[in-house]
Amino acid sequence: MKLKERVAIVTGGSSGIGRGICVELAREGATVVVCDIIEQPKQGKYHDRDVMVPTVELLKSQGKEALFVQADVSKEIAVNEVVNKTIETFGDLDILVNNAGIFVPGDIETLSVKTWDQIVGVNMRASFLTTRAAVPYLKQSQGGRIINIASVHAFHGGGGQAYASSKAGLVNLTRDVAIDLAPHGITANTICPGYIETPIQDYLTEEEISNVRDKTPLPRLGLPKDIGRACVFFASDDAEWITGTALPVDGGWLAPIW
Repeated sequence: MKLKERVAIVTGGSSGIGRGICVELAREGATVVVCDIIEQPKQGKYHDRDVMVPTVELLKSQGKEALFVQADVSKEIAVNEVVNKTIETFGDLDILVNNAGIFVPGDIETLSVKTWDQIVGVNMRASFLTTRAAVPYLKQSQGGRIINIASVHAFHGGGGQAYASSKAGLVNLTRDVAIDLAPHGITANTICPGYIETPIQDYLTEEEISNVRDKTPLPRLGLPKDIGRACVFFASDDAEWITGTALPVDGGWLAPIW
C-alpha cells in the first residue's frame, strides 16, 4: 500500500469528489480525517442518487481508520480545530487535501457580493487557512503533501466569475506554497477536474450534460475515483520530486481548440 501509516485530512470529504478521494487514500493505507460542514453525503439529481452511508462509516466498514470532524473551512478557528483534533487523535499529519468547494450560478450582473465572498471563502481562502494550520505538522512528516482541488475552469472562463476566479487563484496559491515549503521537503500540487459525476452538477440540464459528454475526447464522464487516484499519486513517494504543478484530470476536455 502506497500510503501505509500516513495520516490525511480531506476537506469536503462527505460527498462527491472528496468522498472519492477519501476512499482511494484509505484503500492505499492512509488514516483519513474527513472534514466537512455536514457528515451526511449529498444526493444529486443526476449522480450519487443512492449514496446514503457517511464516508467515515463506509471506511470503517472496510476496516479502515477514519474520523469525521465538522467544520466550516472558511473559518479560521474551525480549521485550527480540525488540525488540532487530527493531531490529538492520530499524532501525525502527512497529507492535506483541500477539496472543499462550492458553486453558485450567476453572472456579473446577478451574482451578489455576499455570494462572491462565500464562494471565494470556501474555494480559495479555506485552502490558505488549512495549509497555514497544517504546515507545522507537515514539516515533521517524512513525506509532507499538500494537494489542492481546483477545476478546468482555472484555465478558461465559463464557470462563473467567482468560481473560475477562485479556482485560478488556487492554482497560483499552490505554486507559491510549493516554493515556500520546498526547503522542508513538502510538495504542493493542484488537480484540476473536468466534469465529474457528483451532486454539484445539479444546476445543469440533461442536454447540457450530454453536450459535455459529447465534447469529452475520452468516451465517458469523470468519476470521483479518477480524482482520488490522482491524489494517491501526488500523496505517494512516486511524486516526491513533483511540486507546483496543476494537473488536469478531465478526459481530454482541455485538449481541443473548440
